Amino acid sequence: MASKNDIIVGLDIGTTKICAIVGQLAENGKINVLGMGKAASAGGVSRGMVANIRKAEAAIREAVEEAQRQSQVAIKNVFVGIAGHHIRSMQHRGTLTRRNSYEEIKQEELDKLEQEMQYLALEPGVEILHVLPQDYRIDDEDGVKDPIGRMGVRVECNYHIITGQTAAARHIFEAVKRAGLEVADLIVEPYASASAVLSQAEMDAGVALIDIGGGTTDICVFEDGSIRHTAIISIGGDRITKDLKEAFGILPEQAEIVKVNYGSCYPTESMKNEVVVVPGLPGRKHKEISRFAIAQVIQARMEDIIERINYEIEVSTMKNRLAGGIVLTGGGSSLANITQLVSFHTALEVHIGTPGQRLGKGMIDEVRNPMFATGIGLVLRGFESSARFNVPENTLLVAESPKPVNEKPEAIAETPQENEQQQEKPGFFQRNWGGNFGGKIMNDFKNWMKDGEDFTNES
Repeated sequence: MASKNDIIVGLDIGTTKICAIVGQLAENGKINVLGMGKAASAGGVSRGMVANIRKAEAAIREAVEEAQRQSQVAIKNVFVGIAGHHIRSMQHRGTLTRRNSYEEIKQEELDKLEQEMQYLALEPGVEILHVLPQDYRIDDEDGVKDPIGRMGVRVECNYHIITGQTAAARHIFEAVKRAGLEVADLIVEPYASASAVLSQAEMDAGVALIDIGGGTTDICVFEDGSIRHTAIISIGGDRITKDLKEAFGILPEQAEIVKVNYGSCYPTESMKNEVVVVPGLPGRKHKEISRFAIAQVIQARMEDIIERINYEIEVSTMKNRLAGGIVLTGGGSSLANITQLVSFHTALEVHIGTPGQRLGKGMIDEVRNPMFATGIGLVLRGFESSARFNVPENTLLVAESPKPVNEKPEAIAETPQENEQQQEKPGFFQRNWGGNFGGKIMNDFKNWMKDGEDFTNES
């Protein structure tokens, strides 16, 4: 049976599916997946954001219950992904002047400099999700990656700052809370996916990660080992499914099957002689659809997505420095001939990235598929944050027969004594780190919950 302090649960709230992954840290630093549960979002999530609290809650319960059953671990806290077109990134430079230049630079000083980034002036309704250091300057020396142990008077750091809408985060918190769970941390999804599929060598050389999900396409650009640009495009694989549905007058479920089993990003002459037969509605004739026509529809929408990807890469100013090219992941990366189409329009080398390199033996081989890159990445980022702050053994309670999530969530909550002990310690969200959601937004959320505000206009 796994111990309490080496298990993390990632919760990927996607447009088409919600997935919970229970991961255990192996001795070699890889992740063994103990359990995985997934459920259709069923209208609870739109374009990467929770749109209907009640439907999202139901899907979260279903996914977590299956993950609990497989892993025999009672889930209490989850590391949750956040996405949507509201995600933005910017660069900011922080400066620290030291009194004693003869003392070595300590981690506490860097943490203080990073904490100051939380007080940047932002437009109303926008909060900082991540503060990620890129490189440091010590006095007149540029490009310092690790300043700890060095000496100097003036320490400067270039930060990559990712922001998001407070309202989008509140919807996530509420859906997770109603499912009887607690949010350990919110992590921007492309940042999580990058940790699952990219190697350090790729990030050092320069690479653009493109995660094509159901409702969004997420982008992260890395160069010299640091993240340089983050963006989320509000078009994903479900838009292709909708295009096929509208083009051929078929049901959404049929359009998805046609896309996955017979779709291609490149129409070829040989496809003109191939026909896909789709059953008609009751009492009506079946439909025969040319594979050539299917590929034409898919190609048109994919070129639209690639055009937006190209724009974001240009905005990052890194296009000429991406020696690692583009790495595609996510469910949408499984489309036939997608690497050729993306390479043709971007003039960059393209390959498919899977989370398999970060996984140990585990028990669930299905998670090696690119569509689970975000979920695996959330587990990895969860371990990073727990290790950095020495989080107590309260992320999970281990049980032989965990109770379903929809049966008395309090049965898997902490005891009153544990609650008292936690109140005496600094809150996890008040400890500033490169991947946290920020103390300010967490305090705002707690105050909002205390006021008794609730969602009454669910769509």
